[in-house]
Amino acid sequence: MAAPYPVNATPPAPTAAPVIRTIELSDLGEALRLGWEDFKAVPSHAIILCLIYPVLGLVLARTVLGYAVLPLLFPLAAGFALLGPFAALGLYELSYRRERGEEASAWHATEVLRSPSFGAMLGLGTLLLALFVIWVATAQAIYVAAFGYEAAAGIPDFARRVLSTPQGWWLIVVGCGVGFLFALVALCISVVSFPLMLDRHAGAAGAMVTSLQAVAANPVPMAAWGLIVAGLLVIGSLPFFLGLAIVIPLLGHATWHLYRKVIEPITVSHAPPPLAKVPRYAADFPVSLFQWRRKDS
Repeated sequence: MAAPYPVNATPPAPTAAPVIRTIELSDLGEALRLGWEDFKAVPSHAIILCLIYPVLGLVLARTVLGYAVLPLLFPLAAGFALLGPFAALGLYELSYRRERGEEASAWHATEVLRSPSFGAMLGLGTLLLALFVIWVATAQAIYVAAFGYEAAAGIPDFARRVLSTPQGWWLIVVGCGVGFLFALVALCISVVSFPLMLDRHAGAAGAMVTSLQAVAANPVPMAAWGLIVAGLLVIGSLPFFLGLAIVIPLLGHATWHLYRKVIEPITVSHAPPPLAKVPRYAADFPVSLFQWRRKDS
């Protein structure tokens, strides 16, 4: 894979705004393929970085069932789409290292913590977390509006309410519509933000603006990418969230390669260094007119 600048060379500090490319739907498949190659090359990180997500999913499911707030199980699972871009920081670092031809192992994922822009990443991650909390609260309010505060007796009763009553159909339509809006906001502000901050040490505000511009320049591919992310997260969540151990690394690596396709890489100028100035003295005035005699002497 060609690196955007020579291996072992320090990229220049960007002074101009990132150049956004127009991509095709085929580029999404290529990004997923390259992401899968990264996942196969560094498979050990799936356990270290992503084991927390299936475990968290199981804990959330048990908590939901235990406290009789079963309606929140789906919104909590859907929240992975909102927090995923921030959770995949270590995966971007691994893809970045492989791209530069450097050693990449699970432990190298923690190098992202030393990034000069980690504070900006943390700030944007906090924004996504707030978005997740607001989404869960909104989902709870929608359920209460449909069925009131009476808790479901169990999974069969909850399924009957949602799937066989007018209130349940209203809940599905409104809940999915509102959830789509939350996911759209998260996609627009973060689709290339975190890779851009890692690659060019951009600020959070500038990265979000670039992400919005990238979505505006590629509305159809970005919409398709959002559907791909949502579909893969649903598939990964079905077997008790265990599939997320594969889906999240795949999407994390693929997001890095999508960023490379959307944002024009930085090029390094190989201009020759300026000539060193030789001090001139007044006594050298006659000789300086004849440089060849000066060299011989």
